[in-house]
Amino acid sequence: MNLYLRYFDKETLVDNVEKALDFLQSIPEIGMNIDLENDIRDYVESDVYYPKRYKVRPRVYFIIIKTVAATMLDFKQKKAVQQMPPPNGFDRRDLAANAMTRLTEERPGWYEGELDFKRVVMVPSTGKFEYRDTHFVVHCKAMSGQDCYDRMVDNLSERVDRRSQFPSPKGKNFRFRYLGRWK
Repeated sequence: MNLYLRYFDKETLVDNVEKALDFLQSIPEIGMNIDLENDIRDYVESDVYYPKRYKVRPRVYFIIIKTVAATMLDFKQKKAVQQMPPPNGFDRRDLAANAMTRLTEERPGWYEGELDFKRVVMVPSTGKFEYRDTHFVVHCKAMSGQDCYDRMVDNLSERVDRRSQFPSPKGKNFRFRYLGRWK
């Protein structure tokens, strides 16, 4: 595993963390310290493959990218892009199908639903309206996760401004948990 580092027009491709730290120490604006060095070492040793950026000062960063590219040319031409291994042998389609199956699975009973949505509220001092992130949690009787979502949105749409925006039930802003059968 190689590391690509870039700070403005200064860039390098190195094969170990020591060379990466030497490169960063050669740039005085970065201000290397022991905490930053430890964080970089932890990132390099981790199984995380997404790029990492570090703040130097407001709106100024340097980045580190893990790559299997052997040369800078290979890296620039994206010939050695690291493929993320699918978790536990599943591919994305299986995970998406599993999430949809879980959402529509018929299981009558009590559900706890959590919804993060954009609520339109009036600011009293200006008289203007703005969107506010709102977290809503409810326990309700439902037939499935989808039914729980539908009941929540129906309830909220009667009580909040009609311009409020609700997320998709398939997205990360809706979560539900089956609590058990009703009596």
